[in-house]
Parts: sequence; structure tokens; C-alpha cells
Amino acid sequence: MSEAFRAFRSRNFRLFFAGQSLSLLGTWMQKTAVSWVVYAQTHSKLMLGVSVFATLFPSALFSLLGGVVSDRYSRYRVLLFTQILSMVQAILLALAVFWQPEGVGAIIGLSAVLGIINAFDVPARQSLVYDLVDNKEDVPNAVALNSTMLNLSKLLGPAVAGLAIEQLGAAACFGLNAFSFIAVIGSLLALRLPAYVAKPRTQAILGELADGIRYVRDTPGIRFIITITGLAALLVLPFTALMPVYAKDIFRGTATTFGVLDGAIGLGGFGAALYLTSLPPHTDLNKILTVNTFVLGVGLLLFAYTPFYWLALAFLVVGAFGMMAQTTLNVTLLQTTVLPAMRGRVISLYVLVYTTALPLGSLLVGAASERVGVRATVLAEGLLALLIGLLYLRHLRQTQAAASPEEPAVSLASQGG
Repeated sequence: MSEAFRAFRSRNFRLFFAGQSLSLLGTWMQKTAVSWVVYAQTHSKLMLGVSVFATLFPSALFSLLGGVVSDRYSRYRVLLFTQILSMVQAILLALAVFWQPEGVGAIIGLSAVLGIINAFDVPARQSLVYDLVDNKEDVPNAVALNSTMLNLSKLLGPAVAGLAIEQLGAAACFGLNAFSFIAVIGSLLALRLPAYVAKPRTQAILGELADGIRYVRDTPGIRFIITITGLAALLVLPFTALMPVYAKDIFRGTATTFGVLDGAIGLGGFGAALYLTSLPPHTDLNKILTVNTFVLGVGLLLFAYTPFYWLALAFLVVGAFGMMAQTTLNVTLLQTTVLPAMRGRVISLYVLVYTTALPLGSLLVGAASERVGVRATVLAEGLLALLIGLLYLRHLRQTQAAASPEEPAVSLASQGG
């Protein structure tokens, strides 16, 4: 068990993890409350989609700029600033809902503001993790622990939000989220980091952005990860958007049935995150990634036409395990192989590809399911996952062939400087 939490040996990471744990719980409470308030006031599925789009689109639009800022300036200061802005946004959201509960326009506007903040927050936060771990061999463990924290907050946040909305009102959810930022801001202020030394800048921001894009283009391993991530997000991962149809039309259930299906996905993701924390240093992450892509595909194939509800839940847990392992390992490989000076820009490009492909994939999957049926669509997604697994397998063999006997491909954790 001590090996599963070895990244906690780094004081800075322990503090960061503790603060982020409370903050992420508040974040998922706020997301749940936003959806609830918008739908309760408008009874419009379109407005529900607009509220999600309002957060995601600005984040994707400004993500590349956020990556340049993360590489150009102190990531610590950028993150501290974005967390303060996020707290202010949550306070304004609480006040808006408290004084004008029917003011959906204010909620959507503030959601767009949060999307812009996130465009700068995510690259800085993801990039900073590497600097918080003293032994760089523990970076994969730190990323896996972060994934565990995220999945646990996804499971607990909506449940806590439901209780808070029922007992205290929606405004209280936003207020509690604002309060949770005290923990993360306090943990950031307590970090002991080397003094930041500003580097001389000879290029404008757009020039540095172009450098980041060229770096990804000219680095085969990183280009492969980002490209395959986009393919998976476009063609496979949107299967989650079809869960309401499975709950209502296939298993003849209710909202509770949908909640259980969603919980099965969360449980599989949480299990995958725990598994990844147990991996010893110098594990061949490419091999684990390849295997879990096949796990995702097999899980979806078995789930697609299973007529028995409880058996379908088991297969869904398997598929979600593979999905979360794949997603987390892609981020880990980026963290451990990219040049430190390029880390923010590479992560921002990864986020841009992922957050753009996923909603487009949801539209594609929705259209396909209208034409060929929901089960056939999920079956096709499972087959596509297996094809992507074959691409990973080819890449794995190329990586192993390129590694020298003295320095095998398993030592990914030690790369990146």
C-alpha cells in the first residue's frame, strides 16, 4: 500500500492533493447544481446543452493560449491566480442564483467565464504536478492519484450536491464550492518551491505557440498520443452519451437506472485509477496502455447486446476501467516524456483535441444511433476501440524495437527531465 501512495512522500504533492481533493468535490457539486437549476427553470434539454457548451467552448477556444502562458510565466502563480478567479466566479454564481433564481442567462454567462478561466487553469495545474514530485519516477503515481481523486469526486460530488440542493437550496452548492477554494488556495500558498527565475523572451506569444505546435508535429511519440486520443474521443468514448437510452428504452428503467449505469462507469474509472497507483516504477506504460485499450473494446462489445441488466453493469465497469486507464496513461506519458519547457503547450494541445473531439463524437454517435440503433452503435464503438488497440500495439512494438538493451522502454518515468 505504501508503494501505491509513494508520490505522497513529496511534501508539496501532499499539500496540493489535499487542497485539490476538497476543491474538486466542490467543482462537481457546482456542475450538478448548474444543470439542475438550468433544467428546473427552463425545462429545456437545449438549454441544458447550452449550459455545458458555455463552459466547454471557451475552454477549448483559449486552451492553446493557456498553454503558452503556462510555459511563459510561473505555472505556480498562474494556477494561484486562476484558483482565486474560480472562487470569485463561484461567489458571483451563488449571489446570482440567490437574488434571481430564474436568471438562467447569468448562470450561462458565468459558466462561459469559468470556461475561459479553465483554459488557463488546466495546463498550469497539469504541468505543475511534475514539479511537485521530488523523485521523478513517482510522477506516474502522482498522475494516477490525481485520477483517483477526480473519479472519487465525480462519484461523491453529485450525491452531495443533491442533498445540498434539497436541504439548503441551489445557491448553497455554489457557496460551498466557493468555500472549498480556501483549501486549495491555502495549500498552494504553503508550497515550498524554488524561486521562479524568469527566462528572457525573444518571441511573441504567437511565435511560442507555433513552436509548441511544431514540437508536437516533429516528436513522433507525442504526436501519436495526441492523434490517437483525438480518434478515441471522437469514435469510442462518446458511448457514455447513450446511457440514458440504455436506461429508459433498453432496460425499461427510470432515472435511478440511469444513475446506476452512470455509477458503474464511475466505479470502473475509480478502479482503474486505483490500479494505476499500484504500478511499480519503471513499468512499461505503453504496454499497460495497449492492454487497457483492448479491455475497453471488449467491455463495449460485451455490453452492447447484453439483455441482462446486472450483467450489463459488470461489462460496463470493465469498459470504463479500460477507458479511464487509457485516458490517464496518455496524460502520464505526456507528463513524463515532453520537454519541461514545452509541457504547458503540449498539454493544452492535448486538452484542445480531447475537448473538441468528444462533443463532436457525441453528435456523431447520436446521429449513428438514430440510423442503425443504439446497440449497433455501441458495438461499432467497441470494434473501433479494438482497431485503436492495434495501433497502440504497433506503436508498442516500434517503441520496444527502438529501445536499447541497456535502457528498455519501461523506463518512461525517468524521462522528461
